[in-house]
Amino acid sequence: MFSFLVWLLVLFLCWPLALLALVLWPVAWLLTLPFRLIGIGVEAVFELLRAIVLLPARILGSGPGR
Repeated sequence: MFSFLVWLLVLFLCWPLALLALVLWPVAWLLTLPFRLIGIGVEAVFELLRAIVLLPARILGSGPGR
């Protein structure tokens, strides 16, 4: 909602810049998509390593469930 209000403000102050931002936003989103996917993969690997390291403690019963 905040970004929409900022866009409306820019539209009021400088409409060519606002229209350019409106056109270029999907292009920027597509360019950053691979980096987001890599970030999701790296986060998943770290969660897997964390689960493997903490597995002995969970088996012995000193995990967060107790």
